[in-house]
Amino acid sequence: MKAQVNGITLAYGDKGTGLPVVFLHAFPLNRTMWTAQEEALSSQFRIITIDLRGHGGSDAPLRHHTLDQAAEDVRILLEHLSIQQAVFVGLSMGGYILFAFYRKYADRVKGLVLADTRAQADTAEGKEERFRMAQTAYKKGPAAIADIMIPKLLSPATIQARPEIVQNVRAMIEGNQISGITGDLMAMVERPDSIPLLSKIACPTQIIVGELDQATPPSDAKIMADQIPGSRLAVIPGTSHLSNLEQPDMFTQIVRSFASDLAKERNG
Repeated sequence: MKAQVNGITLAYGDKGTGLPVVFLHAFPLNRTMWTAQEEALSSQFRIITIDLRGHGGSDAPLRHHTLDQAAEDVRILLEHLSIQQAVFVGLSMGGYILFAFYRKYADRVKGLVLADTRAQADTAEGKEERFRMAQTAYKKGPAAIADIMIPKLLSPATIQARPEIVQNVRAMIEGNQISGITGDLMAMVERPDSIPLLSKIACPTQIIVGELDQATPPSDAKIMADQIPGSRLAVIPGTSHLSNLEQPDMFTQIVRSFASDLAKERNG
């Protein structure tokens, strides 16, 4: 499905009924990274998956954009779908966008699932790495970005023994336009430090991290868990950054349990 949002066309999925659960994907992937979760959870909840601007079937305009703008895209799409309040699941860049969304629209957030993400802004070294990656994307295209990103996104065991996951991730990355990849890298460089926000998060929050995640390690997850009041932390063993793809059943069960508690509250 597609909608006109904020001057661009946004592609999204809308499946099932019940409490809305909105999934925001990682860089540089698309909404199909949530296929296993969508299939498992749409019998119980209304599952919304979004191709963020620059990704998948959404427009990738060649102009500067910010994570605040991506958060605004999400808000306008939810208004288009007549969704006032939802549970939000964001992995990596999706989590960064959720921090931006919560700053402006906390009343629309029934619950947060922050997966394999971090609250800190990029270090100087991290910013430099993103600039280098943007240059690589511009010069060599999405396939070169896939070569760089796959070892950061997946565990060595998955890369060695589960070629179907590797191929799926590669296809998602190579399906993006260069303007989308470089736009996101610049947007992530500019994102603010969200540590000061953590203690102000008042909604139920579930944090998930892969045990082997090197991009946003368990130590980053613990910082969020320690500072977000009443939050829960789940570490998924044997998984790296894309914990929902490497251990889909375990990831889905954590989200199901969290959203089910909020649905009971809603109906109670």
